[in-house]
Amino acid sequence: MTQPVEVIERRTTADVVFDYLYEQIGTLKLLPGAKISEAEIANKFGVSRQPVRDAFSRLGNLDLLLIRPQKATLVKKFSVRSIETARFVRLSVELEVLRKAAAEWDGSLDGAFTENMAAQGAALANKDADAFHRLDYEFHRLLCDAARAEFAFEIIQNNKNKVDRLCLLSLGSDDGMRQLVDDHALMLERLQNRDEAGASNAIRQHLSRLDDTITTIHKTHASYFDA
Repeated sequence: MTQPVEVIERRTTADVVFDYLYEQIGTLKLLPGAKISEAEIANKFGVSRQPVRDAFSRLGNLDLLLIRPQKATLVKKFSVRSIETARFVRLSVELEVLRKAAAEWDGSLDGAFTENMAAQGAALANKDADAFHRLDYEFHRLLCDAARAEFAFEIIQNNKNKVDRLCLLSLGSDDGMRQLVDDHALMLERLQNRDEAGASNAIRQHLSRLDDTITTIHKTHASYFDA
């Protein structure tokens, strides 16, 4: 008789370093343009430079680090062109996700959405931008689940990563976070009503929120952007 095989997730040192730096960059603890040293990170974790180099390479592929031979590695600055491209791809995908979710809505995820929305409300009340940031990802993953298009979330996530640091700056105000919570509530309401057109309009409005953020941050933090 075949014995069941226990699957154990194996995390490498490079994974640990990657996760740490990804969080530091994503939450703006490492600001755009900041220098980052392989040697310092290797010393911090008590490891050789190779796993750090591997983590740097992965972050470079995500457009979060600028790796320059014989020069200091930098946290990538914001690129307006890259942001516009990421937003175009994300909107295209999420429009189809919302259309499909509305068409196939059966209420099976009502509980998961209700729990997520309640947690978003708590994050807003506690002014906890980090918690809201995580819940925002979960909400958009649930949208993909509702559309039976789980594969789409990887595309959304990859493009969301490119603008999340900007989004986080907008979450510093109560109004910014409250607006996004309200957007999520509206999307959910329209999905529950199987309103495809309304859901599509809601996601367009939701993703357009970044326009004012980009303009404002470009004025107040011009050094965060590529010239």
